[in-house]
Amino acid sequence: MVCAYCFNPTSVINSRLNKKSNQIWRRRRCLTCNAVFTTSEEINLSQTWMVRKNKTDIPFNRDKLFLSIYESMKHRKEPIDDAHQITHTIITKLKSTNNGLINSQTIATLTAVTLNRFDKTAYVYYHAFHD
Repeated sequence: MVCAYCFNPTSVINSRLNKKSNQIWRRRRCLTCNAVFTTSEEINLSQTWMVRKNKTDIPFNRDKLFLSIYESMKHRKEPIDDAHQITHTIITKLKSTNNGLINSQTIATLTAVTLNRFDKTAYVYYHAFHD
């Protein structure tokens, strides 16, 4: 990886695996300017998972899932933070239950169940739009 500041080569000076989210956190130092910065590495789900909807397979889009959850949570004090957490929870559950091809109805059902446990009002908003 190149430096975020001067675009020269860097070296990894610290690295940690986050088992819960399947990410790798890395601290890097530039070999030229000695700047230190942090990177995070994770699986690109849009190239790994396909969503089947009406017999058509499309790449998984985390942002689309996030936005549908966010729209249901606008009434909350921290809708963006809450939507990020719920999205993370759903993706974690999907990781353990799929083989790369996910039915869109499975995502909608899992999201509805998760929202129902977290916030009944958000569940009602989500269910009204995705039913």
